[in-house]
Amino acid sequence: MTTPFDMDNTHLEKIAVIGCGNWGKNLVRNFDNLGFLYKICDLNPDTLSVLQKQYRHIQTTNRFDEVFNDPLVNGVVIATPSFTHYELAKSALLAGKHVYVEKPVATSSEQTLELNALASKLDRVLMVGHLLLYHPAVNRLRQLIREGYLGQIKSIASDRLNTNKFRPDKSVIWDLAPHDVSMMSYLMDQEPEDIVSVIGYQNREDGLVDDAHIDMVFPNDVAGHIHISWVHPIKQVKLLVRGTERSAMIDDTLGENKLHIFNKDDVSGPIEEFPEYLDIEPLKLECQQFINCMRHGYDPKTNGMNGYHVVRVLEMAERKMEMIPV
Repeated sequence: MTTPFDMDNTHLEKIAVIGCGNWGKNLVRNFDNLGFLYKICDLNPDTLSVLQKQYRHIQTTNRFDEVFNDPLVNGVVIATPSFTHYELAKSALLAGKHVYVEKPVATSSEQTLELNALASKLDRVLMVGHLLLYHPAVNRLRQLIREGYLGQIKSIASDRLNTNKFRPDKSVIWDLAPHDVSMMSYLMDQEPEDIVSVIGYQNREDGLVDDAHIDMVFPNDVAGHIHISWVHPIKQVKLLVRGTERSAMIDDTLGENKLHIFNKDDVSGPIEEFPEYLDIEPLKLECQQFINCMRHGYDPKTNGMNGYHVVRVLEMAERKMEMIPV
């Protein structure tokens, strides 16, 4: 059975994935399932060995230049630690490749603008992995907000809590907050006007902020709050949007029926437990978007400027942050 998202791959794009760790392996799986995976690259020999056995039909390498210099590769997917994104994305663009880079696109707004200008100059796709903008439940909620079903939006809050022993980024803000900043801005159709306060906690001896609260204000006095953590013992991924008529909650830890609607005066139980939305893996939709943009010259929903706006908010948050060792 076909869906509106199925695509013809008779004109085959060839994708190389750089970085095949915890998240990269999901990108490998999706591009392989779609029929576009051609090469994988990782510096860890154990990771490559496992992938070689799993994907015997795919080329593997531990050298970035073998990806950039391969004339058959026309799309590069980057899923490495955030501090490497700028250099790898720039090298891929200069090699003439279309680029899909995981969030954040870079670790400074200046770098992000440079990548965006380079992609435009070279007529290459630059797409950022803001996954939640492709999430069917998030898009259904966005539709309800735009239709006025919740009334006037008063506040939006997101909790993204888990335990992460790898700690690959310079703080939990750069690792997790891109998800929430991009999603909340997408739902509100506007960027936050100001960061009110940021408190970051350091719970371990490496000095990294691993638990943080970010308070912000969106236009029309909509209050925004983000709580992100690498040190929470129970995984929690919840979004709550409060309106004058109704409230909505997405619980992304649920296997299905993630979106719930509540009356404004009675939160004892959802009034519309299962608003309908397409049951498709968000990452599959995101990977398909990259292929379609490469093939047809579309500008992705999560383009370089979308990445810039998120990085700019992260920089603002970092400047406001009060760090507290625990």
